[in-house]
Amino acid sequence: MIKRSWMLYATLLVVFWGVWGAFSSQPNTRYGYPNEMIYIIWAFTMLIPAYFALRGNRFDRRPVAAVYGLIAGLTGAGGQLLLFRALADGPAYLIFPVVSLSPVITVLMAMVMLRERIARLAVVGVVAALVAIVLLSIPGGGGDSNSHGPWLLMAIGICVAWGVQAFCMRKAALVGVNDATTFGWMTISGLLLVPVAFATMGGLPSGAPWQAPALTAVTQVLNAIGALFLVMAFSRGKATVVAPLTNALAPVLTIVLSLAVYQTLPSVWGSIGIVLALGGSTLMVYSDEKSGGSSAVPDAVEGTADVGPVTRAS
Repeated sequence: MIKRSWMLYATLLVVFWGVWGAFSSQPNTRYGYPNEMIYIIWAFTMLIPAYFALRGNRFDRRPVAAVYGLIAGLTGAGGQLLLFRALADGPAYLIFPVVSLSPVITVLMAMVMLRERIARLAVVGVVAALVAIVLLSIPGGGGDSNSHGPWLLMAIGICVAWGVQAFCMRKAALVGVNDATTFGWMTISGLLLVPVAFATMGGLPSGAPWQAPALTAVTQVLNAIGALFLVMAFSRGKATVVAPLTNALAPVLTIVLSLAVYQTLPSVWGSIGIVLALGGSTLMVYSDEKSGGSSAVPDAVEGTADVGPVTRAS
């Protein structure tokens, strides 16, 4: 019986995505590597955790597994591609706070459609985490005065897409789809959009040093493995808790690593966000411990073998 194991997988997710976040921009900032090429390499790195996830586990061939898996995969990968386009047209310091609100979509969908209920103490933690997510997404500085345009609609679309993605991960688990199957469909979805990334990029980049794809592959493997842990966390914990907690804590680790590696201090908003993220996550975990468990996972899911650590899409 799986009891609170979502905490383990959520923690592993935060570690992998936190480290990935600290170094993910290096191929682009150091070598000018196109973001679309980074997406393509990420899509193929998904095959690595997918192999370990599917090894020894049954691939669920039911239509319901394909529907939720493909929706989760296409909304995640499609949102990533749309994000590249939005960043080309609008200011990052306004786009990311909008996109970061995706857990609000997940929480609302889980409460309305899954009838998930959370304790009052956890509600306070969720609100604190959601505020922290927005604050952590505000870069220090930035003077772009363009406060509206097509990028805003794209940012809202990404927010909704990633919120729906997280909900579908949870819904798939509740109808008995195992983690390996959901992640397998997500991997397929990411690969399906590779031609779109190629078309957007206009062909393979020329003149990029070997360090660019190599560094991209290393960082994106962390992203892909983190995505697997996200699926595993959602299959075992309430979406109303997992979504805001993981989205709040991963940036905290990224900021801490950036401080250590790049000697970059967080902004005032970032500092407040760190405090709120840590406080909110503590309240959510404490509330879960006090209530005696996060959720009832279907027997079909509980009976499957854990994928476990295999050492995201976002």
